[in-house]
Amino acid sequence: MEAVRPQAGCVLVVDDQAPNRVLIGKMLARDGHTVLEAESGERALELARQEDPDVIILDVLMPGLDGFQTCQTLKQDHLTRLTPVVLVTALREHSDRLRGIEVGADDFLSKPVDPLELSARVRSLVRLKRYTKDLDSAEAVIVSLAQIIEARDAATEGHCERLAEYASRLGRYLELDADDISALERGGFLHDIGKVGVPDSVLLKAGPLTADEYDQMKTHTIIGDRLCGQLRSLRRVRPIVRHHHEKLDGSGYPDGLAGAAIPLLAQIMGLVDVFDALTTTRPYKPAFTTEEALAEIASEVGRGWRSPQLLSAFERAMSAGS
Repeated sequence: MEAVRPQAGCVLVVDDQAPNRVLIGKMLARDGHTVLEAESGERALELARQEDPDVIILDVLMPGLDGFQTCQTLKQDHLTRLTPVVLVTALREHSDRLRGIEVGADDFLSKPVDPLELSARVRSLVRLKRYTKDLDSAEAVIVSLAQIIEARDAATEGHCERLAEYASRLGRYLELDADDISALERGGFLHDIGKVGVPDSVLLKAGPLTADEYDQMKTHTIIGDRLCGQLRSLRRVRPIVRHHHEKLDGSGYPDGLAGAAIPLLAQIMGLVDVFDALTTTRPYKPAFTTEEALAEIASEVGRGWRSPQLLSAFERAMSAGS
């Protein structure tokens, strides 16, 4: 019975010594991988952004940008941070391994490189990168869908982009971690994704909604939560999508959460959602000035709907332009 050929990928081999690159390249070519070569960390960063390899094999000891510095830069760049990086080193100190983990390395190989070990590790990481690409593609489809939904209503043009910017600005001001800020950016685009299930007759109605129509509109939070629930990569975004219409006094929807039971990221999105709605022209009202909008949100704070601390932080963040 013929053996199953391992899934081939594109592998970037980075080493300042040409013989080392050639040797590892030959090992990888036996499994059908396409091999790219870079003689420096600087060149590796360029190729990683241009070619989107499935795996990067990165020597640690190089002049200029060494392997640790190159790996750290790759993991901080949104274009390359999900690309698996294997550090190749003759270093044996435990501290070197720890440093590799700290800069984001996904795996390690010791010199001299064992061909079977290299083959197995690269095969596994190529498979991981393909799974990640699939998730990214699915998420991109959902983001595109959210933009299509926004395009149904000309009055809300640019709303998603503005919410992503306002929410992430406030998150940075509050010194939230990078994952939370990323969730706020995504949440800005996806908060109303569930409106895909709301009929145009309700979504685009110029006048006041009836009680039944308002109930239909409120279902967009639950529909959106279900859509995002299909992707583990949107785990942090789901609470934003479901709960950005909750109010601190428990009078919001869909679950009537109150106080600290409302996730912080959802509270942030709810606040900036109101701010953007107030400061843009809608068929039923003119745009408020920033001062008027903040005063209106302050009245919601007085009614127990919003957090005074969040409003104060938002005011300062907007003033600072952070």
